[in-house]
Amino acid sequence: MDIIAIPDDVRREIYAHARAMYPAECCGYLTGPKRGIVVDSAVTCRNAQNDGDHPLTPNRTEETGFVIAGSELFDFARSFDGDRPARVVYHSHSNGRAYFSETDRAMAVGPAYPVQHVVIGVTPDGISEVAQYAWSGDDRDFVEVARWTP
Repeated sequence: MDIIAIPDDVRREIYAHARAMYPAECCGYLTGPKRGIVVDSAVTCRNAQNDGDHPLTPNRTEETGFVIAGSELFDFARSFDGDRPARVVYHSHSNGRAYFSETDRAMAVGPAYPVQHVVIGVTPDGISEVAQYAWSGDDRDFVEVARWTP
């Protein structure tokens, strides 16, 4: 499995998004060349969790869940047909922890997009920790492939 590299300037951009959205969860995705293993651009999305019942997380609010919806979801899906597809989906957890929850796993499995995932732990004081997850065919699950403290 190739680990998608996320340059510092792209990390700073998604950290700023997470801080700006706190206490709501932020969400978006990172794009890069189809044949590369480095992303170079962030696409921030609106968290549509509060817009209505989400089939996997009907009792959550934007402070405890995220949904990319509408035209942003279509743009995300269409990116896979282009030269600069989505490579990583990111979102924040407002409890300061960067873990891939059971709900995160369920949402990532279906529909399955060929992306890795970054979870940003954020608190009122800022970003606490960040972790990256990728699908492992051997483990048949998402596994942590990188972790850093900003």
